[in-house]
Amino acid sequence: MNKKNSIIAIKTLLLLFLSVIAISVLIQTVNAAEITSAELDKDTFLAGQTGSISVDVYNDRTENIRVTELSAKVEYYYDDGTVYVQTFFTGEELPHEIEAGTTETFQVQISLPTNIAPGYMDFVVVARTEMWVNILERWIANDNPNYHVNLYVESPYKQSYEESLDELQNSQLQLEAQEEANRNLSVTATMLGVTTLALGAVTAVLLFNFRRPRPVAS
Repeated sequence: MNKKNSIIAIKTLLLLFLSVIAISVLIQTVNAAEITSAELDKDTFLAGQTGSISVDVYNDRTENIRVTELSAKVEYYYDDGTVYVQTFFTGEELPHEIEAGTTETFQVQISLPTNIAPGYMDFVVVARTEMWVNILERWIANDNPNYHVNLYVESPYKQSYEESLDELQNSQLQLEAQEEANRNLSVTATMLGVTTLALGAVTAVLLFNFRRPRPVAS
């Protein structure tokens, strides 16, 4: 009897072990989540600016999944050549469930240091997800989809040059506008002078004719 019970217990443990292996293989080989897009809120940044990355996470499974962590990791250089690695996390409340076949959008706020070196840099956006497994009645860690986003930091010298160029163009436009106003004023003054002289001449003629003695009829 004990031998029979031992065989049953061994078979049960073996079945449970195989089930766990099968579930682990299934979870490792099936992608439940996909980052379909990740976009910055502007194309070009300046040193010290802040911004955000809009991330779309899609659930391609028939069961619900949930996002437990969403981050954007970047490696950049300071002006002195020092390399620095920084990770930004979403400020939204997690974990966040995503229904089967639907997409949820998350925001990751980023902030650049004031002494960052100009040029391109690569943000790696990663979403850590879990999948609901009915047979275990629990959430199980699933795949971690990622997405690369390029960010460009403009040189402060270029910025200063463009600002100076804008100021020069604005000054030129203001000067041209002032010259145009002066020309208009000059034309107006000339026309006013001519009109005044004409009115004066007409008035003088009228007064002369009015005051000239008329001949007496004989």
